Amino acid sequence: MSFIKELKRRNVFKVGIAYAVVAWLILQVADVMIDNIGAPDWLFRAIVLVLALGFPLVLVFAWAFELTPEGIKREKDVDRSQSIAPQTGQKLNYAIMAVMALALGYFIWDKFSASAPEPVASASDEQVIDKSIAVLPFVNMSADENNEYFSDGLSEELLNLLAKVDGLKVAARTSSFKFKNSDDDIADIGQKLNVATILEGSVRKHGNQARITAQLIKVDDGFHLWSETYDRNLDNIFQVQDEIARAIVDALKLPLLGQDEQAVAASSASSFEAYDLYLLGRHHYRQVNEQGFKKAVEYFTRATDVDPDYAPAWSGLADAYLGLSDYGDLALSESYALA
Repeated sequence: MSFIKELKRRNVFKVGIAYAVVAWLILQVADVMIDNIGAPDWLFRAIVLVLALGFPLVLVFAWAFELTPEGIKREKDVDRSQSIAPQTGQKLNYAIMAVMALALGYFIWDKFSASAPEPVASASDEQVIDKSIAVLPFVNMSADENNEYFSDGLSEELLNLLAKVDGLKVAARTSSFKFKNSDDDIADIGQKLNVATILEGSVRKHGNQARITAQLIKVDDGFHLWSETYDRNLDNIFQVQDEIARAIVDALKLPLLGQDEQAVAASSASSFEAYDLYLLGRHHYRQVNEQGFKKAVEYFTRATDVDPDYAPAWSGLADAYLGLSDYGDLALSESYALA
């Protein structure tokens, strides 16, 4: 009996296909859930690593063992005349079809629900948490509209910094960024996001200089709790992020503990060039299409070339390669290796 035929007889191919389909479905659900609950990026990479390591183990298990009416036995201990491998293979066929149907249903749901607004709780449905905030996308006031990636990226970095502060509830990026270019007033946005305060601002970038205006507004009365304008060299952009985050914590009268001191410290690259390339990578990554993921890989790679120790750029590069396995022509196994 040839090796290929033996693989088929032992259902190794079918087990591999079933595992790959289930792993893909788990990754899609994990990607959405991790983003919505604000979990750290490393959690998704850990799930990918576990699933990737499990694939060869499952294949070895399928080769070495067989499911029998008495339970799982080593394949060499099973009498061929009493083997139920063909029946097990048929059950695997049904299982694969069922999981693929689930995957197809999830894919269709994801595509159609992406454009539909998510229902959000209103203040009348649940009590607004006093120490809560939504970070709206900062408005790009630069002469070059292509600098929008920078204003969006700055907003997202501030959101991530504030989300690490103990005692402060921060609306998810997917929720707050829906109000980009919205005509809704602060009271409506706050009610829909169920937050007590809103951070909004603008960025005017010219050459190596930037003017960043940020203002913290109370939702219930529309008054400012804090406002500041920063005229800085872009090489000091991380200091500006830290100052804004600390000013918000002070304005909300939150105690800043030792761990929070580190939380509001921006993860700095060694140069603005690396950080700027990283923001460009995140901008293209958010387009969620093949061209966007390819451009993201390009910019994240350039960022790591400029600063090999800049961890967020490496994290973004891994995410972009995984995205190409879903939306591009990159094989899933190859994307795991690159990630």
